[in-house]
Formats: sequence, structure tokens, C-alpha cells
Amino acid sequence: MSSDFEGYEQDFAVLTAEITSKIARVPRLPPDEKKQMVANVEKQLEEARELLEQMDLEVREIPPQSRGMYSNRMRSYKQEMGKLETDFKRSRIAYSDEVRNELLGDAGNSSENQRAHLLDNTERLERSSRRLEAGYQIAVETEQIGQEMLENLSHDREKIQRARDRLRDADANLGKSSRILTGMLRRWESLNFRLYP
Repeated sequence: MSSDFEGYEQDFAVLTAEITSKIARVPRLPPDEKKQMVANVEKQLEEARELLEQMDLEVREIPPQSRGMYSNRMRSYKQEMGKLETDFKRSRIAYSDEVRNELLGDAGNSSENQRAHLLDNTERLERSSRRLEAGYQIAVETEQIGQEMLENLSHDREKIQRARDRLRDADANLGKSSRILTGMLRRWESLNFRLYP
């Protein structure tokens, strides 16, 4: 039983090595060869899956006391298979993008168009940033002018207030002086009247 498992194991090792090598070559091949290589890898991946199924059946028939070692090896092979499928999927995505660009006729232009579009957007952003900075500067200057005007108005208000206070004091002093003069005049008239009845 274990000899069958080991036979499948050897076949799986050879097959996965071939698949790994082919997946690595896919990006560097011309379009026609790539298409053929992708189909070839798909076929070999299917063969590898079938080998894994056969190995899994063999492990199930091994007595439980001896099964642990083989189960661990199976887990390792399944992980390896998953990694191969992921790598192949990535290479297929890259291949599909290339085919799409060739069909659309923009294999060389798409990246140039994207770069031009990005540069255009960058220039727009820079222009908008400059306009915002200029607007912000104007707002700051306007705020400073407004602040200075408020300070000047405040000083003028204080001056006007002090002038009013001085006028009030002058009015009060004039009133007092007027009352004193009036009193002096009355006394003088009273004294004059006594001297010259």
C-alpha cells in the first residue's frame, strides 16, 4: 500500500516541479506561446489534483497507527498545490491583461494615457492649491486690515471720550466761575448801595 503512495508521491513531485517551471516562464513568452503554455499548465494542474485524490484514498486505507506520517505529508502536498494554483492564477491575470490590451490595441498606450492623466490631475491639484493659498493670504491680510481699523476706531473713541470729559469739566468750571462772579457782583452792588444811597 505504501509503495503505491510513494509512486504517486514521486509522480506528484515531478509534475509540480514541471508546473512551477512553466508558471515562471509564462510572463516572458511571446503571446502565441503563452496561450499554449497556459493551456498546458491547466492540464497538468488537473493531473496533479487527480494524483492528490489517489494519494488521499491510499492514506485512508493505511491502518490508523501508521496513518499520521502520511497525513502530515498529504497536508504539505495540499498546501503546495494551493500555492501552485495561486501562482498560476496570478500569471493568468497578467496574461489576460496583456491579451485585453492587444485586442483593444492599447498595449503601449494605456500606461502612457494613465501617466498623462495622472500628470494632468496633479497639475490641476497644484493650481487649485495655489488658488487656495492665494485666497487664504487675502483672507489673512483682510483680517489684519480689519483688526487695525478696529484698533484705530477704538483709539479714536477713547480720544473722543476724553475730549467729552474735558468739555464737561470745562462746563462745570465755567458754571462755578459764573456763580462766583455773580456772587461777587451782588456783593459789590450791595456795598455800592450802602456807600451811595
